[in-house]
Amino acid sequence: MITGTLINAAAIIIGGSLGLLIRSRLPEQITKTFFQAIGLFTLFLGFSMSLKTGNPLLLVFALILGALFGSLSRLQSRVEGVGDSIQKRLKLKGGQFSEGMVTAFLMFCMGSMTILGAIEEGLGNEPKLLLIKSLMDGFTSIALVTALGVGVIFSVIPLLIYQGGLTLVAAWIGESLGNVMIDELTATGGILLIGLGITILGIKKIEVLNLIPALLFIIPLVYFFG
Repeated sequence: MITGTLINAAAIIIGGSLGLLIRSRLPEQITKTFFQAIGLFTLFLGFSMSLKTGNPLLLVFALILGALFGSLSRLQSRVEGVGDSIQKRLKLKGGQFSEGMVTAFLMFCMGSMTILGAIEEGLGNEPKLLLIKSLMDGFTSIALVTALGVGVIFSVIPLLIYQGGLTLVAAWIGESLGNVMIDELTATGGILLIGLGITILGIKKIEVLNLIPALLFIIPLVYFFG
């Protein structure tokens, strides 16, 4: 049922492992430049995705509700704590573990290809979109690991939960997810990526994980008011 997601995770692990081999041989200045390039690309991707919304008011409400829920439940600090715990237990080097894991997860999972691919497989079709996405994510993980370290590889854990969960949900209600819902989910993910890009570039730290519940709130908002 989640074959496409499993292949996706494997591609990230393989690409990330190659990135680790390359990273140890790269000068610090090149790694820093990769980091800046990823930040700029994340901004570009976020802006292009956010423009898909046809209901900006609903998007704002979803973000407000998501921020409220995420802040009260302290999602950002909890996830970062889990990342730091994994890093200590496995005795992994590098101070960007949590940042790498969160950044990679958001980049791999916020696009429309994730949603459409999950729906495609959930409806019992061959996971062609997720296979294409796997190839793209595999190459992207090489660049991400060179800039952010081994935490990128561990992004497969939340990816399996989120993308695999979407596939299972799609198997249940997939046919009722129309284009409007997909566009609004994509736009919401785009806003999160804009915040992520701003954080990566060091302009201002935005607690993007505290906004992630907006992806849940946008669904009933669009369903009842879209």
